Amino acid sequence: MSTSRRQFLQTSFFGSVALAAGAASVTSLLQSCGSGRKVVAGPGRTGFSQQPLPYAYNALERAIDAQTMEIHYTRHAASYATALQEAARNEGVDMNKPLEEVLGRISKYSTKMRNNGGGHYNHELFWKSMSPKGGDKPTGPLLTAIEESFNSFDSFKTQFADAGKSRFGSGWAWLYFDGDKKLRIGSTPNQDNPLMDVSEIKGVPLLGLDVWEHAYYLRYQNKRPDYITAWWSVVNWGFVAERFTAFR
Repeated sequence: MSTSRRQFLQTSFFGSVALAAGAASVTSLLQSCGSGRKVVAGPGRTGFSQQPLPYAYNALERAIDAQTMEIHYTRHAASYATALQEAARNEGVDMNKPLEEVLGRISKYSTKMRNNGGGHYNHELFWKSMSPKGGDKPTGPLLTAIEESFNSFDSFKTQFADAGKSRFGSGWAWLYFDGDKKLRIGSTPNQDNPLMDVSEIKGVPLLGLDVWEHAYYLRYQNKRPDYITAWWSVVNWGFVAERFTAFR
């Protein structure tokens, strides 16, 4: 069995377990996002260790080249997981609990915890948000909600892309549920995300796009808009729909 196939099977198994565990706690996910809401784990609940990439490095070639994926996963993302575990041990964090709980009160922890906890969470979500069979657009309730919230799917794509293009320096673009469970688009700097109590935007992320230069520079150089345009072809709308259904 190939390494990439083994990684895919491992990730599929752990993902299924996580989804089942997360679904049971969906109703208690948020208690007041933006004003003290406690974040509880949901679909794809995140641990403190890096999970296997769910596809080969070259699987997303039409949008992201294999070398970028390998460097991104094995160096950048791996370093966040390692540093997060160091911070957790030093600060007495129970690593058996989901990382989402820590991010919801990240202001109580160190900058190291914030940067690496965010970096690890964001990347674990990012990998699952892409697929070799991705692209096109969602269907069913997710598509309906996007069209109602942003007038049309094309308008949503434009607004989301603009959030990524306009983020100064490094950061992320997000589709997320706000405290009223309305779909919103926004962006955060560095490795912040909407789960954090210190974030510029607050809520539950459904889809995130990494716009740090290391995510795209080998192929696209400084052409971030071109990277974003190509990225739509690998979006895993099935995964996004699972999160939408669980958290709405």
